[in-house]
Amino acid sequence: MKVVIFCGGLGMRLREAGEDIPKPMVPIGNRPILWHLMKYYAHYGHTDFILCLGYRADVIKKFFLNYEETGSNDFVLTNGGREVELMNRDISDWRITFADTGVTANIGQRLMAVRKYLRGEEAFLANYADGLTDMHLPSVIEQFKWGGKIANFVSVKPNLSFHAVTSGADGRVHEIKPVMDTDLRINGGFFLFRSEIFDYMLPGEELVMEPFDRLIAANQLLTYQHDGFTASMDTFKDKQHFDELYAKGQAPWEVWRQGPAADPGLVPDLSAAMKSYGNGDGNGVKYGGNSSFVGLLNSTSTQATASPGQS
Repeated sequence: MKVVIFCGGLGMRLREAGEDIPKPMVPIGNRPILWHLMKYYAHYGHTDFILCLGYRADVIKKFFLNYEETGSNDFVLTNGGREVELMNRDISDWRITFADTGVTANIGQRLMAVRKYLRGEEAFLANYADGLTDMHLPSVIEQFKWGGKIANFVSVKPNLSFHAVTSGADGRVHEIKPVMDTDLRINGGFFLFRSEIFDYMLPGEELVMEPFDRLIAANQLLTYQHDGFTASMDTFKDKQHFDELYAKGQAPWEVWRQGPAADPGLVPDLSAAMKSYGNGDGNGVKYGGNSSFVGLLNSTSTQATASPGQS
């Protein structure tokens, strides 16, 4: 499947990282966060990318046009520095479409702008350019496949220090607890769409507002609940967190360092199992990324394994 990545944001809250750096190009180690995200998708075999460009599109284009493989690969230097033998490669099998989608466009407008590059695609992946995860992508795709809906996104628990308050109409507090200990979930990105998504969109609309409302009304929207590592680079503090994990060699999103992508070992009759597990018709099934969905895999196949970072 093709991967659409929304790369046009201004990144106003990340100005400390550099006034002229577009948000997708803010570095983690010696590579931008966009590269880390693309490596994640490539690890699972999705190497055909469409980059929806906006603010400082030239910086993103130049990075890939002048890409230096030795920056993240072992190599042998011979002949007085005139010959370089790479031990492995990063992006030799990547196909990247660079699409200028406007500096001020919202996510929905950016997706509409690249519709022409998705002709003939039954389904495709899409995501923001500033988020990373350790999620087992094949499991998400299987849910999408068997769910039979038009759209799917990943929902995660908010990584916030706020406390949630439950109170009555008279103001009496019934409960107060960390928001992460509640059932609240937020949109974590990592979308999957069938081509019919464009039938639910109108020009100028934001993707997760009116179009998603229409999908919900039509019972055509799924979510995959992931409780492992998922984080986005919204602020300079977030960047520092990514840098610290990377410096310690504890970057959970670097799934490509864990060896080949695992095969979840799904049995042929998984659709029947999901019917009995869900609402009886195989449609609109609600499964969780860490418990219910993975538990279903384990109960239907002795070869099934939990996603990385899950139990």
